[in-house]
Amino acid sequence: MAILDGNASPIDAQEKRRLRSERLERIGRWLLPLAIMILAIWFWDRICVWNEIPQYILPRPGVVLSTLWSDAPLLFSSLLVTLKITFLGLLLAVVGGVGLAVLFAQSKWVEMSFFPFAVVLQVTPIVAIFPLINIYVGNQTAKLLLCAWIVAFFPILSNTTLGLNSVDRNLRDLFALNGASRWQQLRHLRLPAAMPYFLGGLKIAGGLSLIGAVVAEFVAGATGQSSGLASRIIEAGYRLNAPRLFAALILISVTGIVIFLVLSLVSHLILRRWHESALKQDQ
Repeated sequence: MAILDGNASPIDAQEKRRLRSERLERIGRWLLPLAIMILAIWFWDRICVWNEIPQYILPRPGVVLSTLWSDAPLLFSSLLVTLKITFLGLLLAVVGGVGLAVLFAQSKWVEMSFFPFAVVLQVTPIVAIFPLINIYVGNQTAKLLLCAWIVAFFPILSNTTLGLNSVDRNLRDLFALNGASRWQQLRHLRLPAAMPYFLGGLKIAGGLSLIGAVVAEFVAGATGQSSGLASRIIEAGYRLNAPRLFAALILISVTGIVIFLVLSLVSHLILRRWHESALKQDQ
C-alpha cells in the first residue's frame, strides 16, 4: 500500500503543476496584452506632455476618450452605416463563396474555369476597381456593398473549396461502396469535413468585409457621397480635428476586434464537441 502511495504522489504533483501552469497561461493570455496596452497608452500620454505636442497634431489619450464620449451620437450613427455595409457584404460573401465552392467540389471543370477570376478579384486593389464600380453602379449603397463583398469573398471561397477537397479518400471510397450519391457525399461527408476550413475563412472575411466597407467609404467619402465612419475621418482630417479622427479610428479598431471575437466564439461553439481544433487537451 505504501508503495502504491509512493508511486502515486509524483503523478499527483505533476498533475498539480500542469493545472497551475494552465491557470497561469490562461491568466497571462489576457493580463499580458492588457498590461502592454496600458503601458503603451501611458507612453503616448507622456510623449504628448514631454514634447508639448499640440492637440491638433497628436491629442492625449484622455482628450481622445472625452471626444469619443462627446461625439458618440455622431460617430455611432456613422458606425451603424458602416456595419450595415460590412454585414451585408459578409452575408453575400458567405452565400456566394460557399455556393461557388460547392460547385467547384462537384466539377473540376467548373473550378478550373472560374477560380482564376476569383483570384483576379482578390489580387486587384479595391481602390483601383472602385472607379469602374462608380461608373457602372448607380446606387450608392450598392457600390459600397459590392466593394465589401469583393474583399470578403475570396477567403470564404478558397477555404471552403480547400475543405471540400480535403476529405479522406478512404472515407470517400467507403461512401461510394455503400452506394452514396454525389450529393449524399456532399451533405454527410464533405460539408462537415469542410466546416473548420469555412469557419477559418469566415473569421478572416469578417475583418476584411469591414476593411472593404471602410476603404469604399474613403473613396466615396472624398466626393461627399458617404455617411459612414470613414467620411467622419476624412472630415476630421480636413478640419485638423485630430481628437475626433483618433476617436473614429479607435472605434473602427474596436469594432474589428469585436467582429473577430464573435466569429471566433461562433466557430468554437460549432466545433467544440467534435473537432480536434476546439477540443480541450484532456479530452
